Amino acid sequence: MTPTLIWILVALVAIGLYLSWTAGRLDRLHARIDAARAALDAQLLRRASVTQELATSGVLDPAASIVLYEAAHAARQAEEEQREFAESELSQALRAVFAEPPQVEGVREAPGGEAAARELAESVRRVPMARRFHNDTVGAARRLREHRKVRWFRLAGHAPFPMAFEMDDEPPAALVDRAA
Repeated sequence: MTPTLIWILVALVAIGLYLSWTAGRLDRLHARIDAARAALDAQLLRRASVTQELATSGVLDPAASIVLYEAAHAARQAEEEQREFAESELSQALRAVFAEPPQVEGVREAPGGEAAARELAESVRRVPMARRFHNDTVGAARRLREHRKVRWFRLAGHAPFPMAFEMDDEPPAALVDRAA
């Protein structure tokens, strides 16, 4: 009787340790999601700020300045539910304004335009990387949360189900090609 009881106790301790390790892993994934979301938000904010700065600098023609300024302002002021849509609209506005290399060259030739174009190109290039990193982390957490053991033992606690950030983040080809 005693050896059986010891083996049952060892099995329960092993299962408890495994569940604890899984819960810790899930907790670390949720922390990584929070960090990745903060990095993504910072990159999106930087892109919108640089775009607004460029739009108000007088380097662009008035129509392009208005389009970029309004799209960047909408992206910065968007509520969480509308954020993906507003950021996609900013991407589309950037592609429309910087569709051709001569437009980028016109910005670069203006006083202070070289630095502004370089900063915009860097911020535009970093957004897809930050979004991809965030969405990869969300995917890993989702896959772990779909396991039966996580659902049955409620190892996720009260953490909300992680959501990917889906937006159009394709950079303007003329801007990125020149910067690379």
